[in-house]
Amino acid sequence: MTRLVKRAWVPLVMVIVVAVAAFTVSRLHGIFGSDMYRPDVGNAGAIVQFNPKRVLYEIFGPAGTVADINYLDADAQPQHVDGVTLPWSFELVTTLTAVAANVVAQGDSDSIGCRITVNGDVREENSVGAYHAQTSCLVKSA
Repeated sequence: MTRLVKRAWVPLVMVIVVAVAAFTVSRLHGIFGSDMYRPDVGNAGAIVQFNPKRVLYEIFGPAGTVADINYLDADAQPQHVDGVTLPWSFELVTTLTAVAANVVAQGDSDSIGCRITVNGDVREENSVGAYHAQTSCLVKSA
């Protein structure tokens, strides 16, 4: 019998310690309100409607200017348009909470300009006068 007690007392103590620890942790979860969060059980808030954003890209320059234009779409993916006659404009309408708006253009004339308008407010406008002018406009968060 003493031989059995000598061999079994360590595993028996380990089982008792694990059981006491599990009981203590379960009681602490109950005391401090660490209940399981279930988002599908009455916790969802009302969906708030908001007006869509209207982002207008504009490239302008002397009549007959031909330009190559790069811009970001509503998903921040680059788009490219070659050989566009100015003036050029493109409107994005999105319900995303924020949009990064960026447009870059290079033309074959001595002046070119860009403008980004968000919901009717001009947020960025640049003009450049140089040989084969290039311009860019950036609105980090529209």
